[in-house]
Amino acid sequence: MKKLFFLSVIFVAFCVIACGQKNVPQPVNTAFSQKYPAATSVKWASEEANEWEAEFKLNDKEMSASFDNSGKWLESETEIAAKELPAAVSATIAKEFAGYKTEEISILDTPELKGFEVGLKKGETVLEVVLDNAGKVLKKNDVSKEEKDEAGEKAEKPEKEKK
Repeated sequence: MKKLFFLSVIFVAFCVIACGQKNVPQPVNTAFSQKYPAATSVKWASEEANEWEAEFKLNDKEMSASFDNSGKWLESETEIAAKELPAAVSATIAKEFAGYKTEEISILDTPELKGFEVGLKKGETVLEVVLDNAGKVLKKNDVSKEEKDEAGEKAEKPEKEKK
């Protein structure tokens, strides 16, 4: 009886561990480990069919890195405080986005770009802005509609479950 109980406990523990793991392709794991060997608290998520994102800590900073299924590095983001932005970037935000509250700020690093991604909010409007190191706006995306759509989908799900 003790053997059966012991085997059951081991089986349940194994199932819990296995269910918590993501099936990250080996080339992705290898590429991540080579690029960030000192990373801690790594959590994986599948962004799209061919994209994996690791959220982790490195040198006491919150970071994320994305890779495709073959292990090709796509981008990394490092969260920073507003006071860590270069003066030129802060000046552009103050001038071109007056009245917006700064939300999340990240150093953005891709094979093509080194710059910053800044989340800005003013009322119901939410923007994601990408700037280069000189403060030039490279991309501005209004994510307000996306957030409203996501919120609407989440609100609808309980309704559907009740039926």
